[in-house]
Amino acid sequence: MSKFGELISAHVPVLIDFYTEWNESSVSMHEVIRDVAAALGDKAKVIKIDVDKNQELAEALRIKGLPTLMVYKNGQMVWRQSGELDANSLISIVQDQI
Repeated sequence: MSKFGELISAHVPVLIDFYTEWNESSVSMHEVIRDVAAALGDKAKVIKIDVDKNQELAEALRIKGLPTLMVYKNGQMVWRQSGELDANSLISIVQDQI
């Protein structure tokens, strides 16, 4: 969990995609997340976290639906949504935090 604290306290906004490989919606978001990361470049961090491999963290953050997307700024969660979203919407949400 302390590693998670280091991840979210970056000096740029951090977009996190909580996913699993067996969830269809999660898998369909992989390409969207890649596009978002490419579009934002070094203006933001984009991280994917597999909930099956990080169950303790997923429980602590009450991840229920997949995918769950979160944006952190200066260590604080500023946005969260479960379900799929298109790349342009995600880019705009993260850019609002830059």
